[in-house]
Amino acid sequence: MTDDGPGRDDGTRPAIHGDPDGRRRSRTSGLVRIALARLRGQFTGVQSGKSTAIVVAVALTLALLVVVTGLALALVDGGVASQTDADVSIEPADGGSLSSVNGIEAPRLANATAHTAELRAADGVDRATPVLVEPVAVRSESASTADPSTYTRLLAVGVDPAVDAGTVAGLPLDALGDGGDEDDRGSESGAENESAAGALGARSAGLVLSETAADRLGVTVGEAVVVTSGTEAYQLPVTAVEPTTGDDEAPVALVDRDALLTFAGGADASLADRILLWGDEAAAERAAAEAYPTASVESTDSIHPAALFENDLALATSLVATIVALVVCALFIATTAGMAVAEDRPQLAILSAIGFSGASRLAIVTTAILTTVIGGSVLGVILGVGVGYGVNALAGVLFATGSVVVFHPLIVPYTVFVAVVAGLLALPYPLSIAARTDVLAAVDG
Repeated sequence: MTDDGPGRDDGTRPAIHGDPDGRRRSRTSGLVRIALARLRGQFTGVQSGKSTAIVVAVALTLALLVVVTGLALALVDGGVASQTDADVSIEPADGGSLSSVNGIEAPRLANATAHTAELRAADGVDRATPVLVEPVAVRSESASTADPSTYTRLLAVGVDPAVDAGTVAGLPLDALGDGGDEDDRGSESGAENESAAGALGARSAGLVLSETAADRLGVTVGEAVVVTSGTEAYQLPVTAVEPTTGDDEAPVALVDRDALLTFAGGADASLADRILLWGDEAAAERAAAEAYPTASVESTDSIHPAALFENDLALATSLVATIVALVVCALFIATTAGMAVAEDRPQLAILSAIGFSGASRLAIVTTAILTTVIGGSVLGVILGVGVGYGVNALAGVLFATGSVVVFHPLIVPYTVFVAVVAGLLALPYPLSIAARTDVLAAVDG
């Protein structure tokens, strides 16, 4: 036989026979093409109902999963202290720009005062404030100093009073005011004589109370409260009582951060739990990343799904939605795909008759089912996001609330992953039907 004899005019076939990997890739590619062609026939043929039903059922179930997961993420708002209309938040993460005390205290941002001043000067940043959160013991001015029950624990949120727009902890910053001089700040040891309670000065001597905090203290605007710290007592007037923007009923007070450091006995005036920035979101994020390259810099509108593990209710809601989605999808896929495979036994018999092995036929069935499921999951994500935005718009019109359904980019791969797992759980039933196909009976039938 010469080189130009039969079978030698095309170098492809000898190369494939000489290359097991190439032959395997060619066979796999052929099986995928056959599976997709079979799938296309199922959607366009006279018996397209079952494949369409799988797509619709998966899409509706996973759309519900997307919405419920968004609701769970909305529950993870960090409590009332994190309710703000700022555009960007810088929060602690492991790194050199953070500080803690021998791992006992939670990490805080270091050099917050200096970095905040730099951030305010950055392009695209309108205003910025460091935020410090500490629980403090407070009583009304008229309450007895000897009765411990007269003290109420408030969540004090310290901010820079020079920032006169926006909300922090659900309370308006402009209600705090920028005050004046700090020189007359003082305190008096002991609290026996409440009329002689220490004053913090004009700039710091004032706080904004939430309605819940004011109700528990029994005070109103213009009255004074006494904040105690160890043996020190500080008297402050209530400058405003405001409803919080969220649904959290925790008692909270907005106060000058310098004053809060005095209450809490802070040794380092440069620490903060977070820094909030208002302005152009992209520019603010760039400036924040430069100031704190190892900290967590995020838009305040986005909540990472990992935060679900910090909230029992949100985690339970998300887990229940996931389990329900898995069970419903798996059962529906198994039943419907099983009936579809039973109807397609003649086609499977033909594939067997022309030389396709049992494993190849099962691979074709598997590819077709999983492709259908993935298509349904993509449609479910689109539908779920659309419903979520509709719910947010309706809530904004009817109740003047913020987002009640929150989305994160990871919801897309998460939803597709849930769909694939449901498809894999459903595969044994249709594959068992395909494996039991009798070639002669199917062809004769």
